[in-house]
Amino acid sequence: MTGRILTIGDIHGCNSLLKRLLDRIRIDPLADTLIFIGDYLDRGPEVREVIDTLLDLKETCTNLICLKGNHESMFLNYYLEGRDEELYMINGGQSTLDSYGISLDEARKGKGFPENHLRFLTSLPLCHETDEYCFVHAGLRPGIALADQSSEDLLWIRREFIDTGWDFGRTVVFGHTPLSKPLLEKDKIGIDTGAVYGGRLTCIELPARRITQV
Repeated sequence: MTGRILTIGDIHGCNSLLKRLLDRIRIDPLADTLIFIGDYLDRGPEVREVIDTLLDLKETCTNLICLKGNHESMFLNYYLEGRDEELYMINGGQSTLDSYGISLDEARKGKGFPENHLRFLTSLPLCHETDEYCFVHAGLRPGIALADQSSEDLLWIRREFIDTGWDFGRTVVFGHTPLSKPLLEKDKIGIDTGAVYGGRLTCIELPARRITQV
């Protein structure tokens, strides 16, 4: 790996912010590694456009990694398996259906969602590792090896991870928990800065730890 590692926090249907951020960071599509930390769906109005942007990047960026967030997990449980409709809807799922022009009746039957977008969402990994970093949506359970972490914790954990002093052996880069500003600790970097709530969309460049926001 010769270029930068550029990691972007939770987007939640804010494609206009995403496009502005991508313009700011000026990716080298051959040298840089671009990592998205999950939560592309729900809450914001431009969900379909966000997925289109990610799919376009997939065509041009040699090193693109898109992780699964808890909102992608909730959507797939609901749309593919008909589970937990109430949970999904109270967590902003209607915005995703509206963005795709899908009625509630269609969604309950697993109809209306573009096949290429569905293939993308079902292909998302839960984490990405390098020698120095672990990238994951929510965090890690202290005292448990990465290989033994549950998907529930990787997607949903909050304070048990953020507040721990446990040494994970590398720096964990995560989103999921909205923060007023990026969390920059020796072994933890939190980059969900609440874009969909009126905050900012954050990118961190590694190893320089340089922050870019819009």
